[in-house]
Amino acid sequence: MAAPTSESVSPSFWRSLPRNVWIVTITSFLTDVSSEMVFNLLPLFLANVLGVKTNIIGVIEGVAETTASLLKIFSGWLSDKLGQRKWLAVLGYGLSTVSKPFLYWAGSWAGVLAIRFSDRVGKGIRTAPRDALIADTVSEQHRGAAFGLHRAGDTA
Repeated sequence: MAAPTSESVSPSFWRSLPRNVWIVTITSFLTDVSSEMVFNLLPLFLANVLGVKTNIIGVIEGVAETTASLLKIFSGWLSDKLGQRKWLAVLGYGLSTVSKPFLYWAGSWAGVLAIRFSDRVGKGIRTAPRDALIADTVSEQHRGAAFGLHRAGDTA
């Protein structure tokens, strides 16, 4: 396969990317911005407001990230089996979005753990189907550009 030329990634090329790629990119960007705004402050909230020890903060993050990693395997399998990539991605993004506001009422580290867990369940559910949706939507020749655009939006 030939390397992309400047002609193959012209402004008209970006406009020609399928709607799914743009929607997923914008959704990923907004979800990432909201996560970064909230979860970067979480260790400070846990330690300074709730008085939680650092080892418990580590357990919360470890449980959350392990949950996301393990669910990616299951959701990828389920996405392939059902062929319902879009709805699994919507479910995952929805769960992450709905869970974050509940941090306002979290008065204990266990509450924070439950909310963080549900947010990462959403991430685990959405990641593999989202990536498969992008791959299914664009031609093999343009997958690199589509994934590059998505990753740029996902790493806000």
